[in-house]
Amino acid sequence: MAQLTLQAPTALPPEELGGYLEQLWQHDLEHSAGAATFSLVVWEGSWLEQQLVRSGRADGPITGLLSPELLEAARAEVAGCGLPISTAPMDPRLAWALGKLPGSHHTEDLRGQFVESAISAHMPRRLITLAPTLDAAQPLETLVAAYCPLPEDGGAGAACGDVVVLRGGMGSLQQGLDLVQPLIHHELPCWVWWNSSLDEAPEMLEALAPPTRRLVVDSSLGSPRRCLDILVDRIDAGQAINDLNWLRLRSWRESLAMVFDPPARRDALAHVVQLDIDVEGDHPVKGLLLAAWIADRLGWHLVNSYTVPGNGGGSNGGGSNGIGAEFERSDGQTVQFRLMPVPVGVPKTHPGALVGLRLICQRPAGGSPGAPLCVILCSESGGCMRLESGGMASMELAEEVVPLPNESEEMELARLLGGGHDSTNPLLAAAAPIAAKLLPS
Repeated sequence: MAQLTLQAPTALPPEELGGYLEQLWQHDLEHSAGAATFSLVVWEGSWLEQQLVRSGRADGPITGLLSPELLEAARAEVAGCGLPISTAPMDPRLAWALGKLPGSHHTEDLRGQFVESAISAHMPRRLITLAPTLDAAQPLETLVAAYCPLPEDGGAGAACGDVVVLRGGMGSLQQGLDLVQPLIHHELPCWVWWNSSLDEAPEMLEALAPPTRRLVVDSSLGSPRRCLDILVDRIDAGQAINDLNWLRLRSWRESLAMVFDPPARRDALAHVVQLDIDVEGDHPVKGLLLAAWIADRLGWHLVNSYTVPGNGGGSNGGGSNGIGAEFERSDGQTVQFRLMPVPVGVPKTHPGALVGLRLICQRPAGGSPGAPLCVILCSESGGCMRLESGGMASMELAEEVVPLPNESEEMELARLLGGGHDSTNPLLAAAAPIAAKLLPS
């Protein structure tokens, strides 16, 4: 893969940004071919990393990348911050709780100054990073660097691009929006990656990601209603929107399809009577998206949804409410759905990761012959135990452990960039509105 050469970034006054970039291409890069690819705009909150460093729980510099060391440091602080043990490291509530701790450590902030190799391989023409700081009063800083991926083994000339970083408090970044818009090439596609909670800075999201741009979000970060509403609103507006939380369902969807691939089982899909999904902690969006995908693929109609009371309080995260719903199949029969939060000791990186899924298929009395079928998928063998209870002994049991890829956000984003994706994935477009209706008001 092409390696990235990145000159030392140049800090300059904000008002000189446009002129400097123009001079850069006219003089310093006049003999280099500019990449005719796309612009990439990134909102890089990195609040967890900033708070861990400020409070002395992690070393710098601040990069915006989720390293194993950073995630380990975050997990170590969950209990001390008074949060349930099922709180994922990337849960915005952890960063907020860390913000209450004392500390004033400072370190170098390098957000936006390194281009992940998986992304640089697609040679963005311009990478613009907006990096909000903990200090709300910090004035706007602008940095610029040129980069050219090295030609491999005497290959063709490099297609160069540039990197622009705007760093400062929320107010100064808001004012800096007037600098950003002219920097985006109108003749090239533009991707906007909102790499932070969807609850924050809604006015910035609106300004950076109008319907003409391709938006990438993560619906595991932010309040469930806000996350689902953004997906539905942008889909309704015809915008190309991609959800990293949806992409992480890939192995679950593939595993479920493989279970029903044998011809002897395919007919069972027409006789589903119950769907149960367990998720880590109290963020249901990922589980709702999976349920919505199943409902859409099998032609179920949502009748109603409701809250399922949790099994008591406690600090282990087991007291949160669940979600129930009733679907109607195309033959008029009823499917009962239930999503429940379960406490886990070592949660995955993002809130609401799937623990397990159970599908019960049962033909009506007097119908075609065949034993009832219970399909259980789980993220690890221990996660299957709760779903195995309750009369499963009389059924044919198909149980699989889903292989979970451990790819970074940057790798997932690179896959999107490489695939073009100038429209919303049709499966996501169909599932998101159903998931939004499943979430009780």
